[in-house]
Amino acid sequence: MNGNVATAFNLTQYTPKSVFKVAVLGAESTGKTTLSRDLAAYFDSPWVPEYMRIYLQDKWDKEQLTCTWEDLLPIAQGQIGLENKLAKEAVQKAQIQQNQPYLFCDTSLFELMVYSQWYYGDCPEALKKAALAHRYDLILLTKVDIPWVADDLRDSPYQREEISAYFESQLNHYDQPFQRIGGDREVRVQQVVEWFYALNKR
Repeated sequence: MNGNVATAFNLTQYTPKSVFKVAVLGAESTGKTTLSRDLAAYFDSPWVPEYMRIYLQDKWDKEQLTCTWEDLLPIAQGQIGLENKLAKEAVQKAQIQQNQPYLFCDTSLFELMVYSQWYYGDCPEALKKAALAHRYDLILLTKVDIPWVADDLRDSPYQREEISAYFESQLNHYDQPFQRIGGDREVRVQQVVEWFYALNKR
């Protein structure tokens, strides 16, 4: 499937008004997954894993191949599919518990768009359109302040600062408000809790 052939994909975001959505973005190995899990545990809410890692780890295990342009839209479809499914679960869980529904997203289509531009100098039009249409109540950009951890998929141990700066430039370019977040695990969670209090979302 060519990366620009979008007819087989539905990248529409399901956004219940009651769900407070947080997207965690950033360079590789900067604690995005850990933060998403920690916030989900703190607020007893669902979190959305990074589908790109699931997809590409399977591809690597089976074929020893890495990401190509043709993988971008299938990855985008998988990511938003997971997010939409878990957004519905967040609503259902909150209705049972009678509290505020939250959803913590370990990446978003905006991050996939940025990486597409970084690696290929371009982005499938359908992916870019969807990434810019999707909305989050809080976007977090992780700082490069924790050690690099290698795995099968990571390939930029010496470019994290440069990639992080590129993320910041793209968020600003597309008028996406965000908060930089760093520190150890407890500090990061506490910072988000304080922001939630400030937004009257606790």
